[in-house]
Amino acid sequence: MTLDELFTLEPYSLSCKDKQMALQSILNEQIRKHEKNCPEYARILKALNYDTNLDHTCDEFPFVPVRLFKLFSLLSVPKDKIIKTVTSSGTTGQQVSKIFLDAQNVRDQTKTLNIILSSFFGKERLPLLLLDTDLIKKDRSMYSARGAGIIGFSIFGHHTTYALDSNMNLDIDVISEFIKQHQNETILLFGFTFMIWQFVIRVLEEKGISFNIPNAVMFHIGGWKKLKDQAVSSEEFNRRVRERLGNVQVYNYYGMVEQLGSVFAECEYGHMHCSNFSEVIVRRPSDFSIANFGEKGLLELISVLPTSYPGNVILTEDEGEILGEDDCPCGRKGKYFKIHGRIKHAEIRGCSDTYEKR
Repeated sequence: MTLDELFTLEPYSLSCKDKQMALQSILNEQIRKHEKNCPEYARILKALNYDTNLDHTCDEFPFVPVRLFKLFSLLSVPKDKIIKTVTSSGTTGQQVSKIFLDAQNVRDQTKTLNIILSSFFGKERLPLLLLDTDLIKKDRSMYSARGAGIIGFSIFGHHTTYALDSNMNLDIDVISEFIKQHQNETILLFGFTFMIWQFVIRVLEEKGISFNIPNAVMFHIGGWKKLKDQAVSSEEFNRRVRERLGNVQVYNYYGMVEQLGSVFAECEYGHMHCSNFSEVIVRRPSDFSIANFGEKGLLELISVLPTSYPGNVILTEDEGEILGEDDCPCGRKGKYFKIHGRIKHAEIRGCSDTYEKR
């Protein structure tokens, strides 16, 4: 199976067995291309005694520790083909990952994100309220994982409106007018977890203001990271969102700047799902062996999308566990899992917490 063939399928239609065959066919070839065109990656494979002449299974593919993208400029295409460089979020003084994208990679990422997320709220564009500030599109220094997320999600909306002003203050009048104009439509909401909590929900609670959106879908990403002391459970987050905004279906999703477009969306049962374009493996930190289902360990993420850089198989610094495969009550095929947060002593980083009051 090819990547173009994957694009023709519903995003959660392949069973684990069928998906393994598809991913292995695509990724064995991609790894060979990365070895040929990225000298640093070729040295990694040589050090691992990894033989690209053989076809390997998903659990045999060589993973790249996510931190290497902070230390090296890893790309598999000529520099003059790069049209966009996206950086991970980081606090002052931290090194950031740099991800180099050519035109084909950008198109594939956009198409995949569209296929995955539109399966949750339909293919029609919806009125979009971004729970952020429009500075994100004006200040290129803010074009990191957060900027990529905001701009990428904008493809799903029309009449796009920002809920925060340039000083990060909640604009009640703008929100009220937006809801009034679109009260007979499904409204799409998007933002980063901490920012929604800190700059929207908490502010509405302090002011004693509630909106009554008749029908809305919210997607949020980014987690809490170093702001973990302010974190609440998913259930509490969702409840308080509904208390202040109205009839809102709330979905979290998980992704890495190192694998843009290949996101893991949460279903109505609170499970993160692997789409046809991705896979997850949990490894024991002690020896990197594969953990059993229900056993916590390091998340290894696999994606068919990175073609301009060797980011197909990355070992994250996040802890999680696989809950099952092909049998989630929501009906989506493939593995589903839970994230427990960053491992201890991992470098603190988050898409949303970088705009904590400075």
